Amino acid sequence: MATTTLAQVRNIGIMAHIDAGKTTTTERILFYTGVSHKVGEVHDGNAAMDFLPEEREHGITITSAATTCHWPLNGVDHTVNIIDTPGHIDFTVEVERCLRVLDGAVAVFDGVAGVEPQSETVWRQANRYGVPRLCFVNKLDRVGADFHRCVAMVTERLGAVPLVLQLPIGAESDFRGVVDLVRMRALVWPAGTRPGDGYDVVGVPEELAQEARAWRARLLETVAEHDEELMELYVQGTEPDDDRLHAAIRRVTVGSARGDGVVTPVVCGTAFKNKGVQPLLDAVVRYLPSPLDAGAVEGHDPRDTDLMVTRAPSDGEPMAALAFKISSDPHLGRLTFLRVYSGRIDAGSHVHNAPKGRKERIGKIYRMHADQREEIGSVGAGDIVAVMGLKQTATGETLCDADAPVVLESMDFPDPVIEVSVQPRSQADLDRLGTAIGRFAKEDPSLRVHTDAETGQTILGGMGELQLEMLVTRMRREFKVDAGVGRPQVSYRETIRRAVRDVDHTHRKQNGGKGQFARVRIAVEPIDGGGYEFVDRVTGGRVPKEFVPSVDQGCREAMRRGILAGFPMTGVRVTLLDGAFHTEDSSELAFRIAGLEAFTEAATRARPVLLEPVMDVEVTTPEEHMGDVIGDLNARRGRVRAMADRYGAKAVSASVPLSEMFGYVGDLRSRTSGRANFTMEFSSYAEVPRAVADTVIGRAA
Repeated sequence: MATTTLAQVRNIGIMAHIDAGKTTTTERILFYTGVSHKVGEVHDGNAAMDFLPEEREHGITITSAATTCHWPLNGVDHTVNIIDTPGHIDFTVEVERCLRVLDGAVAVFDGVAGVEPQSETVWRQANRYGVPRLCFVNKLDRVGADFHRCVAMVTERLGAVPLVLQLPIGAESDFRGVVDLVRMRALVWPAGTRPGDGYDVVGVPEELAQEARAWRARLLETVAEHDEELMELYVQGTEPDDDRLHAAIRRVTVGSARGDGVVTPVVCGTAFKNKGVQPLLDAVVRYLPSPLDAGAVEGHDPRDTDLMVTRAPSDGEPMAALAFKISSDPHLGRLTFLRVYSGRIDAGSHVHNAPKGRKERIGKIYRMHADQREEIGSVGAGDIVAVMGLKQTATGETLCDADAPVVLESMDFPDPVIEVSVQPRSQADLDRLGTAIGRFAKEDPSLRVHTDAETGQTILGGMGELQLEMLVTRMRREFKVDAGVGRPQVSYRETIRRAVRDVDHTHRKQNGGKGQFARVRIAVEPIDGGGYEFVDRVTGGRVPKEFVPSVDQGCREAMRRGILAGFPMTGVRVTLLDGAFHTEDSSELAFRIAGLEAFTEAATRARPVLLEPVMDVEVTTPEEHMGDVIGDLNARRGRVRAMADRYGAKAVSASVPLSEMFGYVGDLRSRTSGRANFTMEFSSYAEVPRAVADTVIGRAA
């Protein structure tokens, strides 16, 4: 792809809280850009981007879907690669891995609800990867919609600097268009607008003229604060022309993408009523970055991890691409989604998997349109495609030229907080279960699978009940697995609450022939933030350097086994103080066993405790049911943190242990006659009360 063309490419994601209208917005974009000739609706179960049966049945997005469209602006055709991401917190990993490879994002907000909890989560993820974004305040035709409250929430909840480019004309059922503050004109859609209909360009309505002037002045002031070129004009009192203002808005949007204070253009409309979609596409092309704006990507040389390597977005550079998603197509088999950062990839060519040091062969290359595809012969820098033929490559791994290896920054995936057991009913079901889990584990990096040593049951771990429910449903539907599913179980953790300064342990075994001998002295102490640290303070060669990693391995193994109830431990620092060895009988195995036994003894004396995942829960309820809601949360060992007014209702924020939240959706509906709803996301691990811990430990015994 030539550099001139690369400047006309946009790689964007559509992200938001569940039910904010992401998929509906994407469906309208596909229709207006000519990709689809019939508008799909989420509520009708025929949205092109929600192609899994489970998505169409539940009316939600479960897996991210990619597509490509074209949008002309000022006579120049632009290519827009779009990834529609899920909004439910259980599928937040889908959002995480997509944001890792995108250059820009559109954050969609419900005009009534404003900034909701999952909106905050995806916003933080975008901050982490430095993704510039713009806001689309959707659903302004709904009762209770308030554009200005949404803008205020962007500032208060997200710490961003909203750059309001449009004002709504009319409200709720009377919403009919927007005021374009850049060009000071009104865009009005006729009554009964249908998909594909255009808008009329008219003067700013007289009743909005004063407000529009005030907001335009605020727009110019905000841009000037963040852009030197416009600041010079602002100080001189010179009004910028449209092109200079567009360019300045683009610079501040692209240039302030990381962290709080990110400058974010704000546009508005109602995708379902086909109003505001064309100006949204114009804003995407005008203000979000191209691969050239995103600049060179940085990685390290796999042969020397201290040596940093950069790859510029050019076909002439050595090839570098990141695998960000694995998917299984019923007709093609395994597909690997790639973001190509530099160089070119041709169908049938060989590439180098840098983290694994393996050679892979690219089969066919596809440009994806949700579950449809278009075969292409090659792909260049700045593009997003799916390829066949990669057998070894996993999510987060780098593909590159063998002669110019590079490892790009990968992705971190959270540990599961909930588990279910799956028990196949026959040997044939067991075989099919293994095939299903093998495929799902490659597709979803947040899925963890292990076998219970005592019961032989297969245990699936994930981020929430809905995620695991969808996996079990797909297992039965796609692989015909007949299996019993156990009640969801919480993924507890263990830790220690006090330091033990000195544990001296000797492992000695003599049963004829070569024996085993290893002596270690260790200290253990709790550390904040979880995790595990190992510190070597042995001097004088009393534990040979080749045996120190074995002590570390033994401690890690003991951490995995746990002390109280067999749950993994976290938040522990181990210090190897001293030891002894025997020239004949010492070995790596002996020191690993000594490390395991010493750690077990030390942790047992260090007041071990059980930890449980605690969730941030926000319940939105009519005021008359607030007492029942708070009482129920308290009964679930919840701690109410705040209460606030929320668009004619009350929002209750609380921290509640995950173990108490199973089945909450049904209980909440029955207590509030179905008028309340809630959102939930993982917050942290906290110590389990003694009575509850005794019950959990007793079950595990």
